[in-house]
Amino acid sequence: MKCRFIHYISVLIFFVCASGLKAQDHCATMPRLDSLFENNSSFRKKFEQNRDNFNLRLQQRNTASQREGDAEITYTIPVVFHIVLSDPFVVTDAQIQAQLEKLNNAFSGTGADSSSVPSWFKPLFAKSRIRFCLAQRTPDGAPSAGITRTTTSVTSFTYDDKVKYISSGGKDSWDPDSYYNVWICRLNNNLLGYATFPEDGDADAQGVVIDYRSLPGGSYTNYNTGKTLCHETGHYFNLYHIWGDDDGACTGTDYVDDTPNQANSSTGCSSGIKTDRCTSGGNGIMYQNYMDYSYDACLIMFTTEQVERMESALLTYRSSLLNAQGCVPVTLYDYDAALTGLYEPDQRLCSSSYSPLISIRNKGSETLTALNISVILNGEVKDIYNWTGSLASWDTTSIRLPQYPIEQGDYTLLIKLSMPNGRADEDTANDILSKAILYYTPVTNIEESFEGDGTLPQGWDILTNENIKGWQKSGGVASTGKTSMQKTMDAYGSGQKALLRLPETYFSGVDSAYLTFNIAAAPAVSAVVQSPVDTLEVLLSQNCGVTYQSLYKQYGTSLYTKNTVAAGFNPSITEWRKDTVNLLDYIDKGNVLLAFRISNYNQSNIYIDDVNVFTVTVNSNLKAKGFMVTPNPTAGIVYVQFYPAPEKLQAIQVYTVTGQLIRNINTSGAALNLYAIDLTAQPPGMYIVRAVFKDRVEVKKIIRK
Repeated sequence: MKCRFIHYISVLIFFVCASGLKAQDHCATMPRLDSLFENNSSFRKKFEQNRDNFNLRLQQRNTASQREGDAEITYTIPVVFHIVLSDPFVVTDAQIQAQLEKLNNAFSGTGADSSSVPSWFKPLFAKSRIRFCLAQRTPDGAPSAGITRTTTSVTSFTYDDKVKYISSGGKDSWDPDSYYNVWICRLNNNLLGYATFPEDGDADAQGVVIDYRSLPGGSYTNYNTGKTLCHETGHYFNLYHIWGDDDGACTGTDYVDDTPNQANSSTGCSSGIKTDRCTSGGNGIMYQNYMDYSYDACLIMFTTEQVERMESALLTYRSSLLNAQGCVPVTLYDYDAALTGLYEPDQRLCSSSYSPLISIRNKGSETLTALNISVILNGEVKDIYNWTGSLASWDTTSIRLPQYPIEQGDYTLLIKLSMPNGRADEDTANDILSKAILYYTPVTNIEESFEGDGTLPQGWDILTNENIKGWQKSGGVASTGKTSMQKTMDAYGSGQKALLRLPETYFSGVDSAYLTFNIAAAPAVSAVVQSPVDTLEVLLSQNCGVTYQSLYKQYGTSLYTKNTVAAGFNPSITEWRKDTVNLLDYIDKGNVLLAFRISNYNQSNIYIDDVNVFTVTVNSNLKAKGFMVTPNPTAGIVYVQFYPAPEKLQAIQVYTVTGQLIRNINTSGAALNLYAIDLTAQPPGMYIVRAVFKDRVEVKKIIRK
């Protein structure tokens, strides 16, 4: 066992070139990884821990006997080549086919050059069971040749992954869990390629980038037979450079025990036994290994333990590739219409009719000219729309269906395709889409304590952009009654947003409008100090939820009604707070849609209860006097009203006729139009109500019956 192998258990030093690419570097896999480490120290720690755990598991297992028992297994992986050049047709399909053949020959050990493995290394020469096929289908199921071509204005790329995104002049990956993505472009600084190690950053960036001049028949002399992709694919399956990236220190490691220690990368194409300062005798260094930098002509082998490492990495980190269907050709029917989208109506309807907007794809080989589209509402067929047009094979089009009336209620809308070109659809599995919708006429007020049966009260709905609940009923926790609405502690907890939407409302011919609700909130046990944090907002939309504006926003300590961490927070009556949102600006402005929105980071327990939307109409006496106390006389509760809003109001005070202060409401923070004062516990008699303004005091006398 060579000395480098002790690093399997604990690697204290991880050698990479911190100053970027050196003149002799052809591969930027390690500089790319180093740049990720420099930008994120926690990522470095996680990556190295995962690497060490993988190395330890690989060391402990009896890999040789397992491979012997699984000798008949072949792992076939779909590959997509993304050609990103100013003229992407410079790279021919024949070159891609030749490159794929070279890759398969390298991994299967069946290339003609494998016969050149020297006798002293033949016992270490191994054949992998990993094979590669050109993808036969796109991620959405269309036939494919496994090649995409993107015309770019970017002159050349480097190892910053910009070639992997349309937004930076490149090409977005196909699902990296289902495809091995290979980007072919012009790289700068004489760079041949770079790869991603398993779990080394953005999932959408997983794959390999190579310079187009390294392809078979390319213009890079000595590096133009396709061996660059073999090298980078080794990295993709968790192989490191054979010299350990230690700048000649002889202390680095490639985490493989059957490759000789090596001072640095090789150059040119050597022959015979070659030694260096790290391996000065014996059979010398393995400059023939794909993970070295020798000329293509000299790269001819992987070792037994390299193959074991790659296959283990495939099964550990990239096993989803083995279940992918990319290598399976698409079954192409003559007549197959697919329903690919049901975009409208939205979940919430704000009018008594709807007009579905759908998209269809012709997955049949015959041009689609006619189609039946059924509109089904809660199981009842409302219409069978006869579409006509001309849609070529695998093309997509949008169709706006007619307007259909709808009554109040909750529904399941189902759209179904049938009879393409008057024939039976040969694949009915893609003919149907459905969605939940609801429509209720707008109301003028809402009083909701969530005590009724069902998941949500009538006319309410939950809207999320993720596969999360966001909100749910909470039995046994309430400010009144037994039930409230609770923010869910979803598994995601990374800022996902969920809206709890009220019935649509309108305010007409009134003087004031308000939303009030009771809230209870406390930090969760799992909460940590971080930013951003859980945030609760009240939103308002004037266009049925197309856009919203925020009227109320609370987070952190301003949100909490209990500031200590609470496991299974069950608030007492004193741990609820009543919050108010002024809706004055939306009177006589048409219908509005209100919603509670949570931005969820799994830091808080949040409950909402006793939601009220109400209006206030000021009587003529109040408008004339500006200050009233009613009813008078009173049986207990009196209402102190102002018109308009009392901007300079400091306090509302209630005194007995003997001058004893029995109520003092400080209003200097935010004065309202209406205050309720409960005098039920006071004895009958006369009382004085004082409205204290900055510049005056107004007084009213009332009788407690």
